[in-house]
Amino acid sequence: MNRGPKDILNLDNEADGEAKPRPPATVPELEPGAPSDLDLMLAIQAENPDALSQLYDRYSGILKALILRVIHNEAEADDLLQEIFMEIWNQAKNFSAQKGKPLGWMVTLARRRAIDGLRKKQAYARAGERLQAETELQPETWVQNATEREIDFADTRVLVREVINSLPPAQKQAIELAFFRGMSQREIAANTNTPLGTVKTRLELGLKKIYDGLKELRHEL
Repeated sequence: MNRGPKDILNLDNEADGEAKPRPPATVPELEPGAPSDLDLMLAIQAENPDALSQLYDRYSGILKALILRVIHNEAEADDLLQEIFMEIWNQAKNFSAQKGKPLGWMVTLARRRAIDGLRKKQAYARAGERLQAETELQPETWVQNATEREIDFADTRVLVREVINSLPPAQKQAIELAFFRGMSQREIAANTNTPLGTVKTRLELGLKKIYDGLKELRHEL
């Protein structure tokens, strides 16, 4: 069976209990006969997952160091690093040697994703504070189903309640555990026996729907 990029990067194997050596955070010297960065990028464009693995081994240390300068969280940096290399795989067709070197292209991509990740984290935190404040105001009834005649779109509390109640059960559970019980993504995964990647996706989708609803109240945001 051919391995794909996710198999190469082992995205879903978050904590296998083995201590792995950390890749260097400096540009490595290539061994004689080793493919150049450009060779690897061209191979990735040809959908060769082994080329992605070699590029990961060569530059994951540098890119993670860059991410940590923005994110300041080891676990989150590891998760984002995997996502960045998947984006390298998916966006490799956009790379052009005429516009620069592969490392420069990857650094630009990683920096953008790290900044986006930080902004998303800060936005999630603000949303969590709002949601937490609402549950403290009405701890027993905040997540109760609301009838249509109770919905007043000028009221943030009622709008958020409506959006939460409209989420699919799995997304709603992830949101409640994260923001109402203060669980981390890894804790949610352990408590619900759900893969970490699935938990992350549920939170992202659920929060996006909440944001879309809250955007209707521009003055509240």
